[in-house]
Order: sequence, then C-alpha cells, then structure tokens
Amino acid sequence: MCGRYLALTEDEIIEYREVISEVNERYKDSPLLSKMAREEVFPTNIAPVLVAEKDKPQAALMTWGFPKWQGKGVIINARSETALEKKMFRLPLLQKRCVAPSAGFFEWRQENGKKQKYLFRLPKTKLLYLAGLYNTFDQMPAYAILTTAANPSVAAYHDRMPLVLEAAQIQALLSDTQYALECIGKPCAAMLKAEAV
Repeated sequence: MCGRYLALTEDEIIEYREVISEVNERYKDSPLLSKMAREEVFPTNIAPVLVAEKDKPQAALMTWGFPKWQGKGVIINARSETALEKKMFRLPLLQKRCVAPSAGFFEWRQENGKKQKYLFRLPKTKLLYLAGLYNTFDQMPAYAILTTAANPSVAAYHDRMPLVLEAAQIQALLSDTQYALECIGKPCAAMLKAEAV
C-alpha cells in the first residue's frame, strides 16, 4: 500500500529539478501551481507526475486519488494484479499511465504499543519512481499509484508496496501498453531500505 509519499525537495537531484522546472513553466499562470505539494504528499494533494506526451515523459500536475463513485473519499491505490479487471482502472491502465517521482514512500508499523513511521528509499539514490495510472474527473486529472505484493524489503512492515520503477523503465511503461502489462505482472524487484522517521 502507499498512503503517503515524500515529494522531492532536494535541489541536487537534477532529474527532479527538471520536473519542477517543467511544471513551473507549464503551470505558471495556473492556480494549481500554488497548490502543489512541496514535501509530504497526502491523498487529495496536487503533485507532479510524468505522463506520455510527444514521445517522451512530460510533467503534469494532478490530484492524488480517484473519487469514489458512491460516498466520500478517494481511491489512492490500484492493485496491479487486478487493475485490468476493474472498471475504474481498466481504461486508464490501457491508455493513461503515469509515474509519480518521489524521494520515498511511508509505511507505519506497530512497535512497543505505538505506530512508528518509516520512510522507504532505494539505498543508492534519493529518487524513487512510483508507477500509476490517471483519469479525468470533473475536468481535473487524478492519479492512483499501482501497488503489488510486498517484496522482502517491505514485507516486515506491510503486505503491499508501490510498484517501483527504474528510470530506464519510465518511457516504456508510459508509452508501450504491452510492456506495461508485463511490468505490472511481475514482482517488484526494487530492494528498499527502511528508515525510522
């Protein structure tokens, strides 16, 4: 599962600086820019994601969470194993995939009678790419993060985890449906490190 993640704030990460620069230029006259999450991203926050446009990933601002059809609240995650079967996720999975760049995601675990928060990151980089899908609701694009069964690096904290991509996988996931379907059908190979925060 992924219920919160960390927006990249470190200026030294060139790839993320490029995403923010693109967002600033693209949305300079939009009120969405001032609403963009700058640190911890919560459900219903507006955050940058990468989408396929003009044969390369482009940054776009979207709301995190698909609105529920009945009742209040949002759906922030889509199980990669069943997304193709679900009416809400089928078309976005086939046609509207995205990637949320982040500095890591959070999970909580009961320890000594209280919840301890952990930040999960890749050991050798501060940049983590989370696979997702998006759609438009009331003229506002919204995204959900694809999750998969937890691999050994996360399993002690939660039974689910985001589908983490390598940078080299982004373009193929966004633009090649067959590749995307194969990718979501495999266990997540990214071995993450947990840090208590």
